[in-house]
Amino acid sequence: MRIACPKSVPIRKQKDFMQTQYVHIALDERSYAIAIGVGLLGEAATFGEGAGSAQALVVTNETVAPLYADALVRTLAQRHARVHVLALPDGEAHKRWEILNLIFDALLAHGADRKTTLYALGGGVVGDMTGFAAACYMRGVPFVQVPTTLLAQVDSSVGGKTAINHPQGKNMIGAFYQPLLVVCDLDVLKTLPARELSAGLAEVIKYGPIADMAFFDWVETNMAALRACDAVALAHAVKRSCEIKAAVVGADERETGLRAVLNFGHTFGHAIEAGLGYGQWLHGEAVGAGMVMAAELSCALGLVDAAFVQRLTDLIAAAGLPVRGPVIDAADNAGRYLALMRVDKKAEAGEIRFVVIDGPGRAAVRSVPDELVRSVIDRCCAS
Repeated sequence: MRIACPKSVPIRKQKDFMQTQYVHIALDERSYAIAIGVGLLGEAATFGEGAGSAQALVVTNETVAPLYADALVRTLAQRHARVHVLALPDGEAHKRWEILNLIFDALLAHGADRKTTLYALGGGVVGDMTGFAAACYMRGVPFVQVPTTLLAQVDSSVGGKTAINHPQGKNMIGAFYQPLLVVCDLDVLKTLPARELSAGLAEVIKYGPIADMAFFDWVETNMAALRACDAVALAHAVKRSCEIKAAVVGADERETGLRAVLNFGHTFGHAIEAGLGYGQWLHGEAVGAGMVMAAELSCALGLVDAAFVQRLTDLIAAAGLPVRGPVIDAADNAGRYLALMRVDKKAEAGEIRFVVIDGPGRAAVRSVPDELVRSVIDRCCAS
């Protein structure tokens, strides 16, 4: 399955990086732009004419709020008469109904109407929950994504997937609901802990095997710069990742076919998150180990060779990510993985559908016999 996307053009000069760049999501009347640059939180013009309602609610978390909420509120005050802030508890463990309801409580307390704009200032958890709240409140209010993690900038803020977790499965309750705009301010990545930056690199890495091996080569060459938070390298990584995702979302908004390939490594990764308990491993860490498992599965199916699997494994390790999955059930580890994967959103009638690499730079979705999956899990999990 080939993804039709623009060719990669690396950013080489500081002057190029300083200019705000845009990637467009083409979805007819739901189309919008992803703005990528520096200092964007302080520029009212970045947020466009669409953010001109009387009232706004910035949804963030207790970690991000002290860093960036005041700056965003000052900017939005030029667009809205009243700007309120709600800081949620931080972490994947809080991506649930009870915390989601705090957003509705705040909207109702402030008398929010259908034109009230929500701003998701945070990582993937904040973005997913704010988007889901926006989809539900009064049957739909506008929202803007302002992602503050690398993972959110290159993946979760783009494409309109919104959700909360259920104890039996990740992101099982949600809606497809597109934002008005995505604002990726690269300056905010400077405050990311090293572990969070590595987690975001997992989602950057995945785009190479599924769509663009030239980008994979570039990530290999520039991994040290990415981990050092080099602004020029990050600008290219974010832009190229968004270009690939934009091409996929534009072709398959609701994941009826092509879009499923963006979940490379995620079927295994979601099982890790649910099996360990949400928050024990970061999402990107689970996806890193999950991509190794998915590559091993691809090799077992004869789709790629062992050299490709080793190359991908080495790159994931170079990003500071785990390359072996955890044991989530000492009695029957593979059985527990399989049980959790059967409630994955790609499963059909209880049959697990895996994203595999059908040759470097090309992905496919396949059903695979349980015995083969068990052997891969046994081989790829820590002893």
